[in-house]
Amino acid sequence: MCEHVCCYNPGTFRLLDSLEDFLPSTPVFLIQPSIDDKNSFSDEKHERHEQVEAVGGVLIDTNDIGDVFDSPRLIDLGEDGKERPIQTSADYAVRLVSLEDDPKVRIFTFRLWFLGLGLSCFGAVLGQIFYFRPQTITVSSLFLQIISFIMGKAMEVIIPGPSPTSRFRTRDNRFWRFLNHGPFNLKEHVAITIMSSTASASALAISILASQDLYYNIEVNPGVGIFTLISSQLVGYGLAGIMRDFLVYPTFAIYPQIIPQVQLYDTLHRSQEAIMQKKRMKFFWFIFIGIFIWEWFPEYIAPTLTGISIFCLADRKSPWVTRIFGGANNNEGLGALALCFDWVYVGSGGGTIGAMFTPLSTMLSLYAGCAVCMIAFCACYAMNTWDTQNFPFLSQLLYYKNGTEYAQLSILNPDLTLNNTLLEEQGLPFYAASQLLFQVSRTIYIGASVTHFFVWYWPTFSEIIKNYRTKECDDPHYQKMRVYKEVSNWYYAVIFFICSALAIGLAYAAKSGLPAWALIIALIFAAFFVPIIGTLNATVGYAPLVQNLMQMLGGALVPGRPVANMYFTLYGENPVTQALLLLQDLKTGQYTKIPPRVTFTVQVCGTIVGGILNYVIMKVVLNAQRTILLDVQGSNVWSGQQVQSYNSAAIAWGALGKPLYAPGTQYAFVPYMLLVGLLCPIPFWLLHKKWPKFGFNYVFTPILVAELGLLSVGINSSVFTTLLVALFSQYYLRKYHATWFRKYNFLLSAALDGGSEIMIFVSTFAVNGGSGTAHPFPNWALHLER
Repeated sequence: MCEHVCCYNPGTFRLLDSLEDFLPSTPVFLIQPSIDDKNSFSDEKHERHEQVEAVGGVLIDTNDIGDVFDSPRLIDLGEDGKERPIQTSADYAVRLVSLEDDPKVRIFTFRLWFLGLGLSCFGAVLGQIFYFRPQTITVSSLFLQIISFIMGKAMEVIIPGPSPTSRFRTRDNRFWRFLNHGPFNLKEHVAITIMSSTASASALAISILASQDLYYNIEVNPGVGIFTLISSQLVGYGLAGIMRDFLVYPTFAIYPQIIPQVQLYDTLHRSQEAIMQKKRMKFFWFIFIGIFIWEWFPEYIAPTLTGISIFCLADRKSPWVTRIFGGANNNEGLGALALCFDWVYVGSGGGTIGAMFTPLSTMLSLYAGCAVCMIAFCACYAMNTWDTQNFPFLSQLLYYKNGTEYAQLSILNPDLTLNNTLLEEQGLPFYAASQLLFQVSRTIYIGASVTHFFVWYWPTFSEIIKNYRTKECDDPHYQKMRVYKEVSNWYYAVIFFICSALAIGLAYAAKSGLPAWALIIALIFAAFFVPIIGTLNATVGYAPLVQNLMQMLGGALVPGRPVANMYFTLYGENPVTQALLLLQDLKTGQYTKIPPRVTFTVQVCGTIVGGILNYVIMKVVLNAQRTILLDVQGSNVWSGQQVQSYNSAAIAWGALGKPLYAPGTQYAFVPYMLLVGLLCPIPFWLLHKKWPKFGFNYVFTPILVAELGLLSVGINSSVFTTLLVALFSQYYLRKYHATWFRKYNFLLSAALDGGSEIMIFVSTFAVNGGSGTAHPFPNWALHLER
């Protein structure tokens, strides 16, 4: 099925390993080498050709494919006899990820269900509590991966059973074998992590149910609320399952963001007696402990280390210096050339974009967008475009023209629908230029993603569709997975249609005000964007949200109804997000050889457990802390900031979307940016056709235009440092230290991110008020009140 994948636009699927790739060079085709190519090897290699076959377009020695972290193998070497850099998607598949598998390994064990359900409950409760905290933090999958490993190894020793590693050996029968059959294995570990990470994220529907309860006095029936949570999550799984033939099985779908976790699984479980694996294990724990200790300094003891700018130190009084070079505080500045020593901001932060695993081509496109963003923000402010000097340089709020904050509730009826008479009295609100450019960039991005998909990837997709029934995918990991029973497409289709039907009924039961036809349109848009954004996510590791477009579209289709806008956004955006998560998990399962039915089962179990506990914890917190959650400031323990923000966005788009962007208004041009986005990829595509060796196919226009508003919010002091780390890792190490890069780079990323996230978790409860009382560090030179 996917054997033709690499025959189209090969540069599109190749990951930039060198800045020199922008210069004219011979393109790398992922096709089986010719006889002459084979004869170009040395005599020693030539003698081994009978043991070599082409898998995924790469020569593989079938007798030497197990340990990808041992000494360089034939597939790792270039014509000069030295290890070549990781360049192609096939390199990722066979040179970074092990093909080793044992189909007899037990997965559905007592440890799986005990730890999977236990950590799912823990993650769901903790994630929902974090949602109502003033500190924005999530329960990351890396955190759960490390915790589940420690607990799994402990259960391996403590629980009685026939396992040779148990301290309490028993006779070998079915009962004791179920409790502790043997060592804690990789497949148990992966399944536990997938189940618990699925449950730990606070579902988007929580924002809607909490907003209805707090601001609209609509207390949704518990059954309606729980099923809304579950169905809104599972509808995306149905879409993902249908798309797995295109976005999971093929070699080009590498998902660079999951490589650190996959390599961590390998390090913790595979070839434990091998010397190289022992070295990698020690390396991981050394870095993990080191970054855990270091992060106490920038996060607690010396927060000044979050952002140091020589320019700001040289001139502390100039507003323009602060706007351009500042960024250590929220909404302070653009962070140009600032240095950040806090890995929480420099690394992935639990997200899908990381300095050490995101391909350099993606990072360069992203930072090209950042450069344009800095110029555009400063130019608009200096020229007072859209009266922007009346408002803060960086802000996400709505304002009156004189610069005071817009009173959104003053234009609404008691049921919080738009009152046009009151709107005429108050006038339309204004955005700060930075926020307006953010809206513009995310609108352009949608159009650019559509065109980018069709001009670069559609030939491949059409070939896969054409050969869907007649040709089989030749990806080496997929071939290894053929021993396991697959989940039928009918399962996923049934889930999608049942959850869609439930969504329609539940939307009426929840008094959302969203008609069935509008909800169906939202689902159609979600289904349309899954392959488009999913392809970007699978190949270059980037997937911005479609929330802005859905809010805008919902405001146009169902104007004047904020709650209806929330539900439209829920079913237009959330299925895309959930589909991407399931596709990543399915790819993780393919890399680690987890049977598809196991991945499907633990995903659904995690979703159900998470949905139930998310709702229960939400109701407990709302009933106990209602006054604090409604307060703008909140307390040092509880805050309704996320609910307030989501509700404000719904009012801005649902109630004001149509009048704010109507023809003749100041912001009427914003919706038309969608058409501009449709044109953005065309010039680079035409230039690539004209000069195919020059590297125009490495310019990912959706990423570039999406980041034109990246710096509109948050702490920006890490931008320059992250770029430096990306250049060092993805260019210098990958090109000049290829062996070290293959063995340690992604493991280093996992150690740095994992240690940082564990530290954040501990500090949240120990000193930052997560347990009820905050313990601030005394002020000193590197810890001054700001």
